[in-house]
Amino acid sequence: MLEGLEVSVLKLSEILIDNIDFRVDSEYFGKKYLNFDLFLKSKKSDIISKYAKVSDGDHSKFPDNQKEEVRYLQAKDIKNHFIEDNNPVYISREYFNKNKRSHVTEENVILSIMGSVGDIAITPKGFIPTLANRAVAIIKDIKELNPYYLFTYLSTKYGQLQIDRQKNGGVQERINLDVLSKVKIPFVKNEFQKEIENIVKSSHGRRKETKQAYNQAESILLKEIGLQNYEPSKEPVNIKSFKESYLQNDRIDSEYYQVKYDVIEKTFDKFNRKRILDIINYPVSSGVTPKAGGDDYTDFENGIPFIRAVDLQDCEVLINNCNYIKPNIHNGVLKRTQLKYNDVLLSIAGTVGRAAIFKHKVPANINQAVAILRFDEIDLKRLYLIVFFNTDIGKEFVSKYSRQGVQTNLNLSEVGNLSIPIIDYKKQVQIAELVEESFKLKSESKRLLEVAKRAVEIAIEIDEKTAIKYIKDNTI
Repeated sequence: MLEGLEVSVLKLSEILIDNIDFRVDSEYFGKKYLNFDLFLKSKKSDIISKYAKVSDGDHSKFPDNQKEEVRYLQAKDIKNHFIEDNNPVYISREYFNKNKRSHVTEENVILSIMGSVGDIAITPKGFIPTLANRAVAIIKDIKELNPYYLFTYLSTKYGQLQIDRQKNGGVQERINLDVLSKVKIPFVKNEFQKEIENIVKSSHGRRKETKQAYNQAESILLKEIGLQNYEPSKEPVNIKSFKESYLQNDRIDSEYYQVKYDVIEKTFDKFNRKRILDIINYPVSSGVTPKAGGDDYTDFENGIPFIRAVDLQDCEVLINNCNYIKPNIHNGVLKRTQLKYNDVLLSIAGTVGRAAIFKHKVPANINQAVAILRFDEIDLKRLYLIVFFNTDIGKEFVSKYSRQGVQTNLNLSEVGNLSIPIIDYKKQVQIAELVEESFKLKSESKRLLEVAKRAVEIAIEIDEKTAIKYIKDNTI
């Protein structure tokens, strides 16, 4: 009867050891966790609270209509071991000063503790203080332990295993602060911790260079268009005749005729403009989304990456946290939206106008919130178009044509009719090269963090000497 089942038999005394929340659910005593317990007992270690304070973010009701003066850090902002800048939220300086307990400062380790539990980052030296919300744990005032080593260890398979074990909750997972503070950290020598610090700082350096390269590309584009100092008009009234409005554009919604859009259109008209329809060599297409929880979905090992708008970030398509559909769905009802290497993807629902390039040599598909723009680079560079859409100007431009409702959206016809200003091709090449450089720097930043994580794992599994050799072999 028990064939194929994983069974762990324990005494009550064994259940009580280090069982902070007195958990009795079977998942807590899975063999991978029990084996790790045995492994950790052979190592000298101590709990996080021995070295640092653990608190969470602001529990107050978020006040509306604040001045945007200080960054408000949310759990969703912690991705891929860094604080992401997609759709940041800000609060007033006054509100920030009232909530000192939840301040995030330099060299704090921060961790998402609600929803997507376990996403982790470390704030670098010189980090501008922010305020975190209640879904973020803040590990601060770290003493007698290198914060960069702590961050790296918590990012390893061993740190994540402990965090994963302590998750609780139903619809929304979470981890309690008192449990997090009891996560065990294996001891390594200060010299080795310093080695890890150096690698993590190098990774942060590459990340900074990534942003610099991309910002330079964006600056060139805006300068060429002539909108580098653009500020949207706040003029509330724009008078249009019936001939100038509905008869010309078939739009009666007032948002479409805002003064700020007239400024953008007049500037773009100084250039040769091309519609997306006149650029692409494959029809603008978007996918469909199978029913949530339905039989069309599967897991990473058996499925095809299914790209959503949220997977378009920083001009790239990320597939590390995407959903997966079954191959028969990919080759059946979604056959026409199978992705190809170098496809440009544009979000057309929700956060409309976010663009990214698909640089993966794996089969993949898209849902109905994403459109494929497939074309040859005859007089338009793909990365120029992507940077254009992702600028504030590009976002304003796309928002003009978006339909407002329960969810903002663009239909495929409207995407095809978007008329893009075409700047000098040499400038487009320069922009594309800078973005490619930013991709390389970002990849190197990620690689260095993986080196640091693996080195910590080797130090724990074997010894620090072997880990140091691994670092030297992979960072020269």
